Amino acid sequence: MSVLLLRLAGPMQAWGDSSRFTRRNTRKEPTKSGVIGLLAAAQGRSREDDIEDLVRLEYGVRVDQPGRIIRDFQTERSEDSKAVMPLSNRYYLSDAVFLVALSASEEVLLSLDAALRSPRWPLYLGRRACPASLPITLGVRQEYSNVRQALSAEPWQADSWYRKRHSPLRLSVACDAQEGESFESQSDLPLTFSIENRRYASRLVHHFEVDNPSLPSVPEQVTGPGAFGEVDGFDPMSF
Repeated sequence: MSVLLLRLAGPMQAWGDSSRFTRRNTRKEPTKSGVIGLLAAAQGRSREDDIEDLVRLEYGVRVDQPGRIIRDFQTERSEDSKAVMPLSNRYYLSDAVFLVALSASEEVLLSLDAALRSPRWPLYLGRRACPASLPITLGVRQEYSNVRQALSAEPWQADSWYRKRHSPLRLSVACDAQEGESFESQSDLPLTFSIENRRYASRLVHHFEVDNPSLPSVPEQVTGPGAFGEVDGFDPMSF
């Protein structure tokens, strides 16, 4: 198994998994359904095409630059201005950067990588109003055998301006949960994007943190003899 890495960045992103009616929320990290939709668009699939092969991809995402949530309050009238449409609130992530890892056979990942470099349809980050910064794909990596290994070792992808202001020693990660792990249930596993019958299933997601690969590791707490109050070899508790 190999790993395909994506850098998802742009002025705005929106990754909803439970939005309804006039309030459209966003999660703080990309959903699996949103990323599968991006891959399907790159390959030129229609909404009626089968996506089972994309759903089987192992999925994980690392939050390299969390961004901030902004709200877009929208008003709308009908074309003849006679009817006032419902007011709506749409939420976005501003200035966020994510590292996404997808694991499958090398043949499958090379095909997806090629599609992302020459997409059939326009690519966006969750909603059509959210274009992506380029390049999206960082390529297929044979040195990693699974998404967790890749997300623990791949260099930090934050923007240069963010690096000057922040130096997080730990980065948040969300991956497909494995047996026995704590998990959160998310409704972001697409069964079909069909216009007539769009359906999603629940996915179990495990959240954890990894050391920032581009910064020194968090020093372990010193324990044992000499750990407390010892300066230059002098132990004040030794009588």
